Amino acid sequence: MGGARDVGWVAAGLVLAAGACYCFYRLTRGRRRGVPGLRLRPSRSAEDLTNGSYDDILNAEQLQKLLYLLESTEDPVIIERALVTLGNNAAFSVNQVTIRELGGIPIIGSKINNPNQSIKEKALNALNNLSVNVENQIKIKVYVSQVCEDVFSGPLNSAVQLAGLRLLTNMTVTNDHQHMLSSYITDLFHLLLTGNGSTKVQVLKLLLNLSENPAMTDGLLGAKVDTSFLSLYDGHVAKEILLRVLTLFQNITTCLEKEGRLAIQPTFTEGSLFYLLYGEECAQKMRALVYHHDADVKEKVTMIPKF
Repeated sequence: MGGARDVGWVAAGLVLAAGACYCFYRLTRGRRRGVPGLRLRPSRSAEDLTNGSYDDILNAEQLQKLLYLLESTEDPVIIERALVTLGNNAAFSVNQVTIRELGGIPIIGSKINNPNQSIKEKALNALNNLSVNVENQIKIKVYVSQVCEDVFSGPLNSAVQLAGLRLLTNMTVTNDHQHMLSSYITDLFHLLLTGNGSTKVQVLKLLLNLSENPAMTDGLLGAKVDTSFLSLYDGHVAKEILLRVLTLFQNITTCLEKEGRLAIQPTFTEGSLFYLLYGEECAQKMRALVYHHDADVKEKVTMIPKF
C-alpha cells in the first residue's frame, strides 16, 4: 500500500509540474516581432487597467498588457478606455520611453484611422503626450501628413481638430519636422480666420513655432492670406490672441532683419502675408496699438523692429 501511495504522489507531482511548464510556455511563446519581453494575452486584469481605478504610474508589464489589449480588441469602449489610460501614462517621461520600446507608438498611431471620432481624438491625445520625447517624434512623424489632412478637412472647432493641432504644435517645437507642414501654411491661416477662440489660439501656437525658424520665413510670407487677417490686430481683440499675432509679426520681422532682407523688396505676390504685414493698413494698426490700454500689448508692439 505504501508503494502505491508513493507512486500516486509522484504522478500527481508530475501533473503539477507539467501544468506549470505549460503555463510558462503560454506566457513566453509568440513574442511580438521587434518587441522584447512577453506577449501577454488579454485578460480581465488588462481591462481592469482601463477602468480608472489605477492612479499610479503603470509599469512595463501593465503597459504591455494594455497595448496587447488595444491591438487585439474591436470593442470601441475598451479601445477608448485603453487609449485614455495609455495617454495619461504617456505624460510621464519614463513611460514615454517604455511605450516606444514596447512597440506601442504604431499600435496607438493606427487608431487615428478609426472612424469613431472619440477614439481618433484619444489616439491623438496619446500621441501628443508621447511626442514630448524627441526620440518618439522620429516614429510619430509618419503620421504628420495624415493629421494635417484630418485637421483641415474635419469638423471646424471639433475635439479631433484641436487634438490634431496640439500634436502638430508639439511636433514643431524644434525645427526638425517643420518642413513637413510647408504645404499646409495657407490652410493654417484659413483655419486661424475661421476657427473660434480656442482654435485660433492653438493655430497661433503652431504658427509661432514655425515663425521662429528662418527656414520657414519665406513659406509664411508667401502664403495666401485673406485681408481679414489684419482684423486680428484691432485693439478689441482678446489679449491671448492679440499678443500672439504680434509675436508672429515680431518673429518674422526679426528673421528678415537678421538676414538683412528688410531693406530689400522681396518677390512675394500680391495677396500674400508679406503684403498684409508690411502694407500701410497694418502700419496704421501698429501705430494705434502703441496707445493700447494693456501694457503688455504696448510693449510687444515696440519690440517689433519696424516699429
